[in-house]
Amino acid sequence: MLYWLSEYEKLRIFKYLSFRSAGAAFTAMMIVILLGPMMVRKLKKFAFIAPQRLQGLVPDEELDLSKAKTPSMGGLLIIGAIIVSSILWTQLHNPLVILFLGNMGAYCAIGFYDDYQKVVGGDGISGKLKLALQLLVGVSSVYFVTSLPDIGEHAQEFMVPFLKKPLFVGVPIWLMVIFSSVVVVGSSNAVNLTDGLDGLATGCVFICTATFVVFAYLSGNFKYADYLNIPFISGAGEVCVFGAAIMGACIGFLWHNCHPATMFMGDTGSLALGGSIGLIAVLVKQEFTLVIVGGVFVLETLSVILQTSWFKYTRRKYGAGRRIFLMAPIHHHFQKKGWTETQVVIRFWIMALVFAGIGLATLKIR
Repeated sequence: MLYWLSEYEKLRIFKYLSFRSAGAAFTAMMIVILLGPMMVRKLKKFAFIAPQRLQGLVPDEELDLSKAKTPSMGGLLIIGAIIVSSILWTQLHNPLVILFLGNMGAYCAIGFYDDYQKVVGGDGISGKLKLALQLLVGVSSVYFVTSLPDIGEHAQEFMVPFLKKPLFVGVPIWLMVIFSSVVVVGSSNAVNLTDGLDGLATGCVFICTATFVVFAYLSGNFKYADYLNIPFISGAGEVCVFGAAIMGACIGFLWHNCHPATMFMGDTGSLALGGSIGLIAVLVKQEFTLVIVGGVFVLETLSVILQTSWFKYTRRKYGAGRRIFLMAPIHHHFQKKGWTETQVVIRFWIMALVFAGIGLATLKIR
């Protein structure tokens, strides 16, 4: 919205991505920080307090009762701030901006519906329905991306980190849509699984998003893209502003979500943030780089898959299920090992920074 001010000679600064990205990040951050206390009051007023994730899975005496009355659905504030900030600072005529806002809003709606069902006394929506809705949004968003004329031939390229050229060229569109949709849905669920400790998912999302903002900026600049041997995606630079809004909102939310948290983002926020990160990776053709940059999310997801699979296998074979980890997702395993919540969160943030550095290094190691 503010981009039109760049038409005036003295306000040309509004044309620059760097300035608008900084403005988007600051706007989103201040919205979340300033409106946070009011949001907490409203969530408590409407009793939007979801049951703890571990309730029913571990003995009651092992539950952290200090979090029993912490309101959920704080993701409404995060997503609201991102949308408002993006509207203010992006070029709204860019179809990619509309796509990313729509994708985020749709995943937010799925998460809100799931959270609301938990609040009213249920177990949330069924896993199959939730996955079906996520796939519907993911396939629709990815199909829209691949159909954009600015994406061109890159839509059918299969990129792999550390290689200068695509591993495969001319991949059928339908196959790329399926693959990319799995990436978006997987990213959405991975962030959701990571959201189990105060500030853990929020900080990791910030780091991961910041990394892909760099990728989006470079992919949107022909000279940088050509020099680094990455696909040039016309208009991708505008996604930097959207990504910066996510970063700002995450910083603002950490103000309220750091230990001890005054509110949680819930599925309302985690599904939307994860889906957005996945879609950015799809846009800039760095789907496999997401596995590196989002290493913490990958570890959290693998820990759940391994734990569940091994438990079911040993239960069938030995009559009693056995576990690989003391508890999954893996951040709870380290809590069981004696790490404090703050230690787990800070150390996972450090891991996220290391993974991000490795991901950025793939730009030159080709």
